[in-house]
Amino acid sequence: MKKIPAAIIGLGRIASLLENDGRREKPCTHAGAIAASPDCALAAGCDTDGGRRRLFAETWGVPVFAGAAEMIAACRPRLIVIATHPDSHERYCRLAAAYDVPVIICEKPLADTLGRARRIAALEKSGPARILINHERRYSADYMRAKAVLDEGGLGPVLSVQAGLFMGKTKRLLDVLWHDGTHLADAIMYLSGSAMVHKKRWGEKLSAGEGSAWLSGLLIPNAAPPPAEAVPARESRIPPDPGRPPAPVPFVLQIGAGRDHLVFEMEFSCEKGRLRIGNGIFEVWESVESPYAGGFRSLKKTADAFEGPTGYFANMTADAAACVRDPARRPRSSAADGLRAVEYLHSVKPWNRQPRRRTAAAPPPFRDGRI
Repeated sequence: MKKIPAAIIGLGRIASLLENDGRREKPCTHAGAIAASPDCALAAGCDTDGGRRRLFAETWGVPVFAGAAEMIAACRPRLIVIATHPDSHERYCRLAAAYDVPVIICEKPLADTLGRARRIAALEKSGPARILINHERRYSADYMRAKAVLDEGGLGPVLSVQAGLFMGKTKRLLDVLWHDGTHLADAIMYLSGSAMVHKKRWGEKLSAGEGSAWLSGLLIPNAAPPPAEAVPARESRIPPDPGRPPAPVPFVLQIGAGRDHLVFEMEFSCEKGRLRIGNGIFEVWESVESPYAGGFRSLKKTADAFEGPTGYFANMTADAAACVRDPARRPRSSAADGLRAVEYLHSVKPWNRQPRRRTAAAPPPFRDGRI
């Protein structure tokens, strides 16, 4: 079967440069995943920065362009990756759709404003192009296994969720929330099958670069069906009550600065146990008769760590390729999912624009959107 030509707009860290990180699971970039794919072929790259173009061409041996329209017209890719700053995502989604590119992979967050995010989601809904959002944990084998554990029902219903996100010592809390919290919010919604609704914020102001802010709210069960390609979990051992809708589940997120380490983790507290998952964490605890006191039950760890590669980038590229070959296929991570994450972030700080950028000068159009 002929390979699908794929091209990348924006040649920064997540597009290519992170492939040089010796400690990351490979592939860990869009270019690396496309090059390793049995279904896709890397056709070209595009960036306004001449140095980035030269490095990309030397690394991957493909033509490079300074203009996105020029690249698409010359190479006619069937898959486009948009790895630019979020304020340009709508423009390039529209450009790809105008050239009849059937599948677009867009970096997170979906856009820098709620209005732009809604327009991208509407573009996908109204047209033939499918838009995948790089909420990579939806494609990661450990998170897929965690979702199966929760869906199977052995731990009982989820009763509460706690999560923590620390991404540096002095980074503004609002920047952490938008640039990395989009992954955290999407992972919580993916694992719980719910939409996040913000209720309250306390602690440090989000403009602070120290301390912590706490965000609380409710997870509202999502009526949307699971992706058609999802592997079905075993039948739940908890029979549903058709006359009673699932109750909302409370959650609390801590967004913090001042740490010299990174933390990305969440804990789902259930009736009969708990599940913890995050960077370097995969734990399942189940309720057992307590060895410490008669008439009580305690939690016993029954799974600790996840074995084997997660395949997060490879699985995303495979999903995109399958969407190219099957126009009826719905992606595991869609523009609608990306919009839900932006809606939550916007509700925490209800203004129209994403947090300030790192420098006072406007970024180049193809600046990488990954932090």
